[in-house]
Amino acid sequence: MKYQSTRDSRVSVSAAQTIAQGICSNGGLFVPEDFPRISEAELSGLVKMDYRARAALIMRKYLTDFTSEEIAECTSRAYDSRKFSGGVPAPVSVLKSGISFLELWHGPTCAFKDMALQILPHFLTRSLKKIRADKDALILVATSGDTGKAALEGFRDVEGTKILVFYPQDGVSAMQERQMRTQEGSNVSVVAVQGNFDDAQTGVKRIFTDEDVQKQLAANGMMFSSANSINWGRLLPQIVYYFSAYCDLVTSGTIPLGQEIDFCVPTGNFGDILAGYYAKKMGLPVHRLICASNANNVLTEFLTTGVYDRNRKFYTTISPSMDILVSSNLERLLYDVTDRDDAKISGWMKQLSETGRYEVDSATLAKIKEVFAAGFCDDSETKEEIKRVYEADHYLCDPHTAVAARVAREYREKNGSSVPIVVVSTASPYKFAPDVLSAVSPESDAAGDVFRAVEMLSERTGTEVPKSIAALRTKPLRFSEVCSKDGMRDAVLRIAGKRS
Repeated sequence: MKYQSTRDSRVSVSAAQTIAQGICSNGGLFVPEDFPRISEAELSGLVKMDYRARAALIMRKYLTDFTSEEIAECTSRAYDSRKFSGGVPAPVSVLKSGISFLELWHGPTCAFKDMALQILPHFLTRSLKKIRADKDALILVATSGDTGKAALEGFRDVEGTKILVFYPQDGVSAMQERQMRTQEGSNVSVVAVQGNFDDAQTGVKRIFTDEDVQKQLAANGMMFSSANSINWGRLLPQIVYYFSAYCDLVTSGTIPLGQEIDFCVPTGNFGDILAGYYAKKMGLPVHRLICASNANNVLTEFLTTGVYDRNRKFYTTISPSMDILVSSNLERLLYDVTDRDDAKISGWMKQLSETGRYEVDSATLAKIKEVFAAGFCDDSETKEEIKRVYEADHYLCDPHTAVAARVAREYREKNGSSVPIVVVSTASPYKFAPDVLSAVSPESDAAGDVFRAVEMLSERTGTEVPKSIAALRTKPLRFSEVCSKDGMRDAVLRIAGKRS
C-alpha cells in the first residue's frame, strides 16, 4: 500500500514513510492509494474478536510494510487491559431511549485521543527504523485540549523522540490544562500560545514546511513528525472503533449483521468523523455520518451549503476541543469526493490560506450530502442536553458528547429516522466537571475550584472519578511557558537544542 499527497497525486511513499514524516513537504496530507474492503465474511469474523484482534486485522490492510507480528505486538501493547478502565478500550452503552454511546474515554487520559495515541508511538518508532532514519523525531502538536495530553502521555520517555505541545492560552478547560502542565517525562515540553487553536495549528503547519528550520533540525540529528490527526498513523487507528462499535451492537443483539446504522460525531478538526467515512468506504454498513458542532459551526455551514468560511466570530465554549475554525482533515474528504483532483484541492486550500474562504462545486457538494448530515448547538443547549440525558437515562456525558447527543436527537426527530444511531462519546465528564456539575445540579457551587467540582459531581451523581483525574490534584506543575504566535518557531528550535 502506497500513500499519495492530497496536493500532488504523483507522490507515492510507503506507510512507514507516511507515519514518520507526518505531513507532506508541499503542505498536503497523506492518503492511501485505495481503500481495502472488509467482506461480509470478514465482518462476521470481526464480531467474534476482541478489540485488539479487530484492530490488527483492519490495520494490516493499510500497513503492508509492517509484518503481521509487528502489528499484533503494537496493538497488544497499546490496548493492554491495564491501560483502559474495565479492560475494554471502547465499550458501547445502549440507553433505554434507544441511542447508543460509543465510549472512547476509558484510556489513561480520559479522552478519545488515547485510542490512537497509545499506538502511534509504537508505529512511529518502527517506521523510523524501516526508513533507516538516523535521526530522532521531534513531534510537534497543536491541541485544542485532549490531543495534547494524550500525545504527551503516549510519547512519554519513548526513546528517540522529543515532543512539544502547543495549546491556546485560555482556550482549554482547567482540567485539560492541568493534565498537560503536570505531564511527567524527560522528553516532553508544553507551551501555551497567545491566541486560539487555529493560531497554534497554523503555526505548527508553517514550522513543518519551513526549510530553514528543517535544515537546523537535521544538523542537530532530528526530523519532524506529528501526533495530530494530520498524521495517518493517528487517523488509521480511529477507523477501528467504528467497526468495533458495530460488532459490539451485533454481539449484544441490538442490531442484526448487515443492518445499516448512523453515527453522530462531535468534531472540530474533522479527523474523528473522517475515520467513520473511511470505515464506510471499507464496507461497514453506515447509513449516515452526522457532524455535530458547537457555536463554531463552520463545518455545519460547509456540509449544508458547500461554502467554507473561517471569517467569522470565534467562540470560546464549554466544549473547547471543538473550538476550531480551520478543519484540517476536511482536505482529505475533498480529495476523495473529487476523485483525487489534486489541482482542485490545491486551489481551494490556496483560497483558504489567502482569503479564509472557498466554495466547492455543486457536484462535490452533492457527493458529500449523500453521506453527511450536520447540526450544531450553543452552550446553553449543550447544558440542557447534559441534564436531559442524565435525567432520562441516568447517563452522564461531557459537553462534547452532549453536543452530539442533541444534534443526533434533533436529526432523528426532524427526519423521522428509525435507523439505529450511535453517538461517539469523546471524553469523560470529569474532564469538564464544573460545566457538567452546573448542568445536572444548577444549585451546586464549587466556587471556581475544579477539584471541588469533581468531588461534588461524584457525590451528586454517584459516579466514580477516574483515577488519573483524581491524581492530578497533588501533582506539581512542571510547565509555565507562554509564547506569542510568532514565538513558536523559536520555541521549537530551543527544544531541539538549537536557537535561531
